[in-house]
Amino acid sequence: MAEILGLGVTHSPLLVGSTDRMAGIFERVLDSPRLPASARVQADWPAQMQHEWAEHQAGRAAAAHRHRAIEGFRAVRAALDSFNPDFILIWGDDQYENFREDGVAPFCVFALDGIDSRPFKRAGSANAWGEPADTVVHSQGHRVGGRWLATSLVEQGFDISYAYTMRHEAGLPHAFINAMLLLDYDRRGLPWPVVPFHVNCYGSSTISKRGAFAHIDGTGSDETDPPGPSPARCFALGAATARALKASEWRVAVMASSSWSHSFLTAKNNYLYPDLPSDRARFDELRDGEMSRWQTLTTAQLEDAGQQELLNWVCLAGAMHELGLRPVWTDLAETYIYAAPKAFAIFEVQ
Repeated sequence: MAEILGLGVTHSPLLVGSTDRMAGIFERVLDSPRLPASARVQADWPAQMQHEWAEHQAGRAAAAHRHRAIEGFRAVRAALDSFNPDFILIWGDDQYENFREDGVAPFCVFALDGIDSRPFKRAGSANAWGEPADTVVHSQGHRVGGRWLATSLVEQGFDISYAYTMRHEAGLPHAFINAMLLLDYDRRGLPWPVVPFHVNCYGSSTISKRGAFAHIDGTGSDETDPPGPSPARCFALGAATARALKASEWRVAVMASSSWSHSFLTAKNNYLYPDLPSDRARFDELRDGEMSRWQTLTTAQLEDAGQQELLNWVCLAGAMHELGLRPVWTDLAETYIYAAPKAFAIFEVQ
């Protein structure tokens, strides 16, 4: 009999990297010649941000932020251990990794047999575990489950893309592999197959910003790309996914993998720090079981708040709403300095 567990985590590259590099994105923007001089005036930063930066420079903030986030991962991992799913479905985005100029899908279900990833190809050995830069991580897929899901979504009116292999040269895009690495932070192994479910969160900046920093470095384009799927469509997709899985024979953990507001996506803050007030508002809705409000958000609202990646969680919200499930545990590791606040959630099981 099908059972479903809803979970939410981040896939922050800063947590996969070493603690001494956790302010790397902040420092990259702070050092950019494209940053206005007015944005460098620390006295004008939010008070919490000023304090956090002082604590970082004193060598205290990074370790504390990491500890808070990793405890979130440990809580989610404990829920996974207890539930013991047949596979994990992960909604995650793509930052110019698997989807590039030759094709960008709004959604894509990956029905893989298995895949080898090289998660430290960028960070090298300066990762949280001190593992070799050429480390290869093998992940088992669930081809049958992915194919079942894609078929059901088409039957429910979603013209869904699917694939049996990945094109990304490093294997799984970081939204998937980072979440899996961090769920295994204590290196006990992650025994469950995975079905990656791509969501085009970056939409208008997928190609023009190369998914992240091209607009900061001056190497991107001023032309905007077509938008990604709307929050309403992601919510509906999540609901359809829940219906499909509920009609199956599997125990499935459905997981959103992303942070919400990102500093390097928040233009109104000169790409220096995230929109923490907007993240607090979304977190209150999550904590209070009012995630159905997210389907009324607009793409413009998400882009203004730098919350493009929230779409992964909107898919989760649609699934949980469809099943009538509420969160039983939530946490938000706030930050102005470390790129993005980091949300976590565990839901009731049905």
